[in-house]
Parts: sequence; C-alpha cells; structure tokens
Amino acid sequence: MKAQVVIQIVYPQPVEQVWKAITDKEAMKIWYFDIPDFQAETGRSFDFYEPGGKNEYHHFALVQQVIPYKKLKHSWANPSHSKGISVLTWELEQLDAGTQVTLTHEGLENLADGGDAFLPENYEKGWNEILHKSLKSYLNNI
Repeated sequence: MKAQVVIQIVYPQPVEQVWKAITDKEAMKIWYFDIPDFQAETGRSFDFYEPGGKNEYHHFALVQQVIPYKKLKHSWANPSHSKGISVLTWELEQLDAGTQVTLTHEGLENLADGGDAFLPENYEKGWNEILHKSLKSYLNNI
C-alpha cells in the first residue's frame, strides 16, 4: 500500500520569505534542521541528524528538482535504519492572502523496514508540528 503525507497551509508572508526559510541553511537551522551541506541545487546531496545531538537518525537526501519560489523536491532516506527511499516535495504558490505551502512526503511505505518510528502517522505528526508550529513561528518573527 502506498503511503504519503500531504499538508497544506497558508502563511501571510510573501513567497520570497517562505522560499528563503525553506532553502537558506542559516534560516533552516532556526526552525527546521541544522544541515550544513544543504544547497538548493539539483543533484546536490546533504546529510543531517535530528536536533538534540543524539545523532540516532541519520538522514540522507538528494535534491531532485528546484524551481525557485515554486518547488523544492528531494529524496529522503534514513540509511541508519532503513534501506528505503521516499520523496519530499515543497510546493509554494503566491496567493492574495500570502503563500500557500503544500508539503508532500510520498513513498513512506518504502521506509517500513525501519520500524515503528517510520510509520506514516509519525511522519504526519512531525510534519504538522514543523509546518504549523516551527515554520509558522519562524516566519512570524522575522
């Protein structure tokens, strides 16, 4: 069974501010993850761990598509726990009310060999926390 998480939210900020928040590694460090080798360029790979310094979950990603101010798409793997690969897509659309962000994390069934921590409902909970709290708070305070 194919598993994915789709979350859509509108932020009052213009698309340029939201794009910078999701592609600037210094901004990302504040609200998302510390990813020192991140670059929003197709073909670039990056690694990171969860916050807190435990370094229990190694994340590896490869940037697949970049359309400035519109789309950032990359793979999402946890090689320390799973042999599978999923895909994360951030899509931005400028609206009169601000910027609509649609986050789609698909292929979560590929991570099932990682155990309970990799269940789709855990990704849904995590992405909701990140988009509705962390990114929202960051954008409201810049």
